Amino acid sequence: MGYCQCTISLVLFFSLTVSNERSNMDTFELLDSCKQTETGPVVPTNKMVTFLENVQSAALKTYGNKGFDPKLYVDMSLKFDLSIIEESFAKLSRMGENSSIKIPVSELDEFIEKYLDDPEKDLVYIKPVDFVDEPEGFLNNVKNDEMRAFALEIHSLWKNLSREVSGRVLERPDLHTLLPLKNPVMIPGSRFREVYYWDSYWVIRGLMVSKMYETAKGIVYNLISLIDQFGYVLNGARAYYTNRSQPPLLSSMVYEIYSRTSDEELVKTTLPALLKEYAFWNSGIHRVTVEDTDGSSHNLSRYYAMWNKPRPESATIDKETASKLETPEAKELVYRELASAAESGWDFSARWMRNESDLTTLATTSILPVDLNAFVLKMELDIAFLADVIGETDIAACFTEASKTRKKAMNSVFWNPDMGQWFDSWFTDKGNSKCEASHQNQEIFASNFIPLWIKYFHRDEAKVTKIVESLKTSGLLQPAGIATSLKNTGEQWDFPNGWAPLQHMIVEGLVRSKSEEARALAKDIAIRWIRTNYAGYKKTGAMHEKYDVEKCGNSGGGGEYVPQTGFGWSNGVVLAFLEEFGWPEDLKVGCD
Repeated sequence: MGYCQCTISLVLFFSLTVSNERSNMDTFELLDSCKQTETGPVVPTNKMVTFLENVQSAALKTYGNKGFDPKLYVDMSLKFDLSIIEESFAKLSRMGENSSIKIPVSELDEFIEKYLDDPEKDLVYIKPVDFVDEPEGFLNNVKNDEMRAFALEIHSLWKNLSREVSGRVLERPDLHTLLPLKNPVMIPGSRFREVYYWDSYWVIRGLMVSKMYETAKGIVYNLISLIDQFGYVLNGARAYYTNRSQPPLLSSMVYEIYSRTSDEELVKTTLPALLKEYAFWNSGIHRVTVEDTDGSSHNLSRYYAMWNKPRPESATIDKETASKLETPEAKELVYRELASAAESGWDFSARWMRNESDLTTLATTSILPVDLNAFVLKMELDIAFLADVIGETDIAACFTEASKTRKKAMNSVFWNPDMGQWFDSWFTDKGNSKCEASHQNQEIFASNFIPLWIKYFHRDEAKVTKIVESLKTSGLLQPAGIATSLKNTGEQWDFPNGWAPLQHMIVEGLVRSKSEEARALAKDIAIRWIRTNYAGYKKTGAMHEKYDVEKCGNSGGGGEYVPQTGFGWSNGVVLAFLEEFGWPEDLKVGCD
């Protein structure tokens, strides 16, 4: 069955089997996907979010930039109905949001104390039902006492990050931006007080090592509830994230849990939602049909947020970024690009910019990303496998065929045999709503190696050998892990930062190959990464969101907020690496 027929079949399938209160398929407007445009679809947030943005703006004027975190204000909840609080705020702010008059500190403090609540109250600590201090069979291959103690400390952090949504959110969701998820959650940590989509995959990988299968299933069911309500998994479980998603890894979560538990009921429950999510990434604004240099047409996916205003959690920052632009249309365009880069998870990086020194040149929606299409390919393979598990052979065959079509498209558009890497591709308008894969972005990014994570690309041993050599000579390999890029732009998804998800996907891809050289390189990278996490933990008492891969034990920096600790995906990747490679008794633990 061809790609189009397969897509039509799955859309019919999910429309008949999934009940949802709010389908967003009507937001997939027909637009010329080859052009950057501010007139694409917009999924609005609610009035409460808009009000909290006004509070955020007033707070910046009153308190100043030092230590200011805009996200705090849109995470706050209301103590009374919105209309009552708006009336009081209108009197307080005198001339409104655009006033240059600052509210006195004492008056704003008093207003916040009286009418708004601390975001921390929306979530309450809960001990996971399946947590034990040392699970049976936990990391038996970790023989070194120091490393084993470290692993058990990382395991214990699941208790610190475990939460459930408070009863007050469930009773009055209209007073909270936090969405009322029913199952316990794992937050990333620090300012990230809610569930995040792609973070959850690496949290689950760690939970698998910790034998916490029920907690992992609860995370998946929470994400499915978002698909049921909104039509896709949100970037995060907040009302202001309803207009974008994040890298689609839900099928990978289901696959990993099934591989450990053989829970067919989980597969039956999740498959309709996975089909619906697949349609989201393969229709409308996210689907681009491009012609390659041979004139062949291919369907690929891109990031495209349904939003053209400042991101509420970063509204004051986005307004400052757009302030140098002259027209409302130009500002709306950059707002969409900012949100689309956030949908990619890489917020922000030279990868998305036409001019790496100017954030207003973001052009995420005009790029076909290597990693996104690798994730969608993996979704196709996962759905084929899971469908086969429960006897849905037609769906399995459909998605097996779709995966072959996407693999061919990726090899045609992204693969560069001379350089031994896959590269993002810019696309341009060819007229009549047709797109052309105009040129590859041949800068070096860690994402160039993500397709190696997909089993399809291991079958050609000569290609794997070339990829390994390319990675070794890329400049990305640093003393403490894999750098995100070679560009030091000051953005957090650039050099010298290394991120746990990228380490894990590349290392796991190398391990899965048959090449001994690749497996040896994978082990070396994993040891470097574990050591920097260990050294950083011993130095600071915390696990970090990202690390400086030039210096073992140093946390990363840059970007629009201060470095965060906790940290869900860092914990998960360390545990996954220790499960894969172990740690011999005589192997040094700290930095060399």
